[in-house]
Amino acid sequence: MWATVTRGKHLADFDLVVIGAGPGGYVAAIRAAQLGLNTAIIERDSVGGICLNWGCIPSKSLLRNAQVLNIVKDAKAFGIQYENLNVDFNSAIDRSRQVVSRLTTGVEYLLRKNSVELIKGSAVLDDQHTITVGESNRTLTSDNIIIATGARQRALPSMPIDHETVITSRDALELRTLPEKIVIIGAGATGVEFGHIYNSYGVEVVLVELMDRLIPNEDQEISAELLKNFTNKGIESVLGASVESIEVSMGSAIVNIESSSGHTSIECDKVLVAVGVQANTDGIGLENTGVVTDKGFISVGSNMETNVTGMYAIGDVTGQMLLAHVASAQAVTAVEYIGGINPPQLDYGLMPRAIYCEPQVASFGLTESQAKDQGMSVKVGRFPFAASGKAIALAETEGLIKLIVDEEIGEIVGAHMIGSEVTELLGELSMVRLLEGTSTELGWLVHPHPTISETLKEAALDTFGEAIHI
Repeated sequence: MWATVTRGKHLADFDLVVIGAGPGGYVAAIRAAQLGLNTAIIERDSVGGICLNWGCIPSKSLLRNAQVLNIVKDAKAFGIQYENLNVDFNSAIDRSRQVVSRLTTGVEYLLRKNSVELIKGSAVLDDQHTITVGESNRTLTSDNIIIATGARQRALPSMPIDHETVITSRDALELRTLPEKIVIIGAGATGVEFGHIYNSYGVEVVLVELMDRLIPNEDQEISAELLKNFTNKGIESVLGASVESIEVSMGSAIVNIESSSGHTSIECDKVLVAVGVQANTDGIGLENTGVVTDKGFISVGSNMETNVTGMYAIGDVTGQMLLAHVASAQAVTAVEYIGGINPPQLDYGLMPRAIYCEPQVASFGLTESQAKDQGMSVKVGRFPFAASGKAIALAETEGLIKLIVDEEIGEIVGAHMIGSEVTELLGELSMVRLLEGTSTELGWLVHPHPTISETLKEAALDTFGEAIHI
């Protein structure tokens, strides 16, 4: 779709300037250019933001290395034997950086292709229409501004980060020497992904989580399955525990923990802190604009507009679901609104969520307990990977599909999965939900055999007690 762009009342340098070239920022800039807006994007570091450079992409590269390593270690089960297995973690880090380099080059090409001006430097807002780029001493004016500055590791007094012994996830992606033992504080997506990576390479891993289960934002049944899997792999989980202090001495650490069972001290070589983020709203001149924030995050409306006309915010800086694909979706919404298009409103409750440890975890919508807490009458369908022909052939039988279905209309209100490559199943389920499909229709759909996707059909049928293979 194309729109007629109405310029502001003053003669600005640009129709739109985007501050930050992460997965929200660069998508916003490209979509704006497609709509005919004269667009610039400002980035102080590398294009792609944290996700591409120090998050989603390099971590997934390391996870792939871990996957290959685990397959090789289990090769005997497939009739394949070897001698003198050599594992080089330094090469894994090198490969992850090569992947990043290739993709950042690709993003820069896309910006050039769409005639978006890329300006390197740190942006400071002088007012709602004016930006100064410090390194170049350049001042820009724009009818509209999108803030996409992201977020960073939250600093906590009890967990002082020195980037050597006590590290962040960014530090971990450059860590070339494996520790013998690591404590990971926080068992959300970042924590369990790194826990799986280090465990695969033979590191002793201890996960410490304040809540009473791993991945506490996911369905309880899925959390329990992951805990069982991690325990069987030798990953220790300390749940319902708070970190009181970290003592660092001579390149090692003691993590002091309080829980219902009392005080515990854990000695280790490294501590990875993965306990949340804070918005990058400081140092950008936000106070010069009158933009309202809440706990440091920028408050936005349904079209990503702030309280100040012509100013918008997208991505992690808004605090709304800190996921790259959410930032990209917000980017399109904001730009199409600026361009005069009436964009569809984002439903955060149905945004897909993916965790890439082994086994993978994928979900959207309500958990079983959330649905019941809301007073909904629901049916639950389950199908275990242990009954899937494809999963058995792959030797990936640990897993579960769980669907939450509105009992009255049959609509899928939640999906929760754990198992091999379940993140790839989210697309089909999201499309069913978008088209207001029901579990009955999903059960009718003929899936190719043998595939992992057949588990969705069986789980849908199970909501009626009609699954064939269990």
